[in-house]
Amino acid sequence: MGETTRIEYKEMLTPELDIEKEVIAFLNYKEGGFIYIGIDKHGNTVGVNDVDDCMLRLKDRVKNNISPSAMGLFDIVEEKREGKSVVKITVASGIEKPYFKSKYGMTPKGAYIRVGTSADRMPQEMIDRLFSMRTRNSIGRIVSNRQDLTFEQLRIYYDEHHKRLNDNFARSLELLTDDGKYNYVAYLLADENGNSIKVAKYSSLDRCDLIENNEYGYCSLIKATKSVLAKLDIENKTAATITPVERKETPLWNKVALREAVINAIVHNDYSFEVPPKFEIFPDRLEITSAGRLPESLSREEFFSGISIPRNKELMRIYRDVELVESLGSGIPRILQAYGEDCFKFTDNFIRLTLPVSIQEETAQESGQETEKWPEKWPEKWPEKWPEKWPEKVRQIIDTIEKDNTVTIARLEVLLGVGHTTIKKILREMQNENFIRRVGPDKGGHWEVIEQVKNN
Repeated sequence: MGETTRIEYKEMLTPELDIEKEVIAFLNYKEGGFIYIGIDKHGNTVGVNDVDDCMLRLKDRVKNNISPSAMGLFDIVEEKREGKSVVKITVASGIEKPYFKSKYGMTPKGAYIRVGTSADRMPQEMIDRLFSMRTRNSIGRIVSNRQDLTFEQLRIYYDEHHKRLNDNFARSLELLTDDGKYNYVAYLLADENGNSIKVAKYSSLDRCDLIENNEYGYCSLIKATKSVLAKLDIENKTAATITPVERKETPLWNKVALREAVINAIVHNDYSFEVPPKFEIFPDRLEITSAGRLPESLSREEFFSGISIPRNKELMRIYRDVELVESLGSGIPRILQAYGEDCFKFTDNFIRLTLPVSIQEETAQESGQETEKWPEKWPEKWPEKWPEKWPEKVRQIIDTIEKDNTVTIARLEVLLGVGHTTIKKILREMQNENFIRRVGPDKGGHWEVIEQVKNN
């Protein structure tokens, strides 16, 4: 494959190679791009001898020679091609255009734009126009309302990944404004702050019947993120679907997509609104709402094609450091792979992602085979008054209660694919037949499977 608007090949990294120019061109281009070191201009793989040294020099040059800072906007990884090692640089489109060589400033000699397969000097008129449009409410520029911040939690997370924060970490992680004060990024990552992320749970399909309202925050945003992930992992229960040939176990939501959705909502939330992302669990879906619209330079088509413009590049960089983010621009494609474009809804001020419950009952009637029943030894005889399909439902209910005895009737309706009246009738008859019992009040109590049933 030859070079394209978004792909650039370089045979090797030398002091003479103007790699900054190529990176800047992609930072200023609306779709970003990829630079490969170890592939010649004809697309032939020649490889890189010392990959670690090459990657270290690339990171150093991009970090120190480009303004505004490109940290959080690029990835450098090793790839294997034809049995040889090459270095791939993924560059996202930046939100603080124009980017330029620090040495030359915002001039045609310092600013570049991708045109076709080359990096061309940006006309001064374009430089001036982009600068006038530059986002001025970046959380990196907003001064924190508190300056007595501490970062012990942040140090712990870096230590866990064998990365040390030196005395100058606030500057290197871009937690300071130009005049040396802690910015809003620092405030979000500090040990104490006023930011809190809500995870609500409802027993109804609307917001009328709230049964849980958890808050995770007032601490480092990383700690809050891990708490939200842990809570949703608990909620993402695995249910059994019985078919004539096998027993399938399926989580309520795709685990990979769920993790990416949580991280994306938190990292890309527009905190200048002072509104954190919100997570709401319903019997049939999970809704994730984050503040902020799509960046002005990014269309919906470009968003769905996987083009990444990090809203909060400082957060993105730190989340990658502590391995909460794997690679730049990978989140949306993973979500779309599991749920498709229709799960996203965009408004003027918010983005909402809806992940429907993915468990769907596969009945024997749909497969054209007989309904599978429990071994005849237990119970010896199903109550004659029970409809033909009830034994299958009873089995599913007992399996579900053994995994989660706090399961609600509304959740059972979704899991079994039956109506409210039917599920209540089944539960009542199961109690009459001493299969299950209710412990505690209807609200706040829980189900128990009778010991004899468990043993069989």
